[in-house]
Amino acid sequence: MSAMLLKKEKWPEFVEKLAGKNIWAPQAEGDAMRFAPVAEGEAPALDYNNTRVPPKGALFPQTETMFKFQPEGAQVDEPQLEQETVVLGLRPCDARAMAIVEKLFKWDIDDPYYTRRRELTTLVGLACNEPGMNCFCPSVGGGPASTEGLDLLMADLGENYLLEAVTKKGEALLTETKDLLDEAGVDAVKEKEKLVGEAEQKIKRTVDTEGVPEGLPGLWEDPLWQKVSASCLGCGTCTYLCPTCHCFDIQDETEGLAARRCRMWDSCMFDEYTMHTSGHNPRPTRRERTRNRISHKYSYYVDKFDVIACVGCGRCTNLCPVNIDIIETIRQVKEAL
Repeated sequence: MSAMLLKKEKWPEFVEKLAGKNIWAPQAEGDAMRFAPVAEGEAPALDYNNTRVPPKGALFPQTETMFKFQPEGAQVDEPQLEQETVVLGLRPCDARAMAIVEKLFKWDIDDPYYTRRRELTTLVGLACNEPGMNCFCPSVGGGPASTEGLDLLMADLGENYLLEAVTKKGEALLTETKDLLDEAGVDAVKEKEKLVGEAEQKIKRTVDTEGVPEGLPGLWEDPLWQKVSASCLGCGTCTYLCPTCHCFDIQDETEGLAARRCRMWDSCMFDEYTMHTSGHNPRPTRRERTRNRISHKYSYYVDKFDVIACVGCGRCTNLCPVNIDIIETIRQVKEAL
């Protein structure tokens, strides 16, 4: 990987160099941080822990028009996805989540909307120096400076950012901004490695997943699901704020003579998610829906793609209104096994 240094005082110029692209970065929204398109001339600050809402919307929008059409006639107008996008400052766990979800969107038949966005997007990550209190990324295969899913990794060294290209897209971005960069010496790389080691030591929570993917199907009728789901409100916060959750609904909408087919985020924690036209619901209570959510992440996805669909970001625990803790849930699964 190429390693370069960017002085923080040149950060606004670095962002300005990317003008013409669709730039996403963490921005304040009320008392929270979330990723959103950056207005021209702005240089987003990167002094944040992690965003409340993951940046998955850059590749998988919360509401997306698939195509427009006329209710009468065969004319179809498909959106043209051609603008390059750069996502700046996403955490390694969120980039890894995109790599995990991509396995689904490129499984069997490529999803043209997701895959085209990914082709046009460069992911610039920011290594974690201060993990959150409920982070557990090493337990599920990640780390504070993981490069999985990233095109370029940045590390905050104090007065400078260390930039390391991971893919050809990352190399191209370094080339595009080379007049703002300096060669990174051995000392800078060692400083980054030191900070990464310190960050790993700050992660205090862990979860033991050994045997969980294989064992979960055998717990189908176990009483633990009633216990775990007893306080659940069915609000869907855990899924909407999860960087690997990818369920969606598809609807046709009309207004006058204009019509569109769109898809939008959905949640397996909602009652109507599995409601059949007949009125039958195979997941009638939060017990079944909680069981499905945990089994999908820690068993079904592993069976299909050989990876746990959880990156240990801790959002579902941090933001659950009734304090359901996914680490505690997996601990109870282990005890039941």
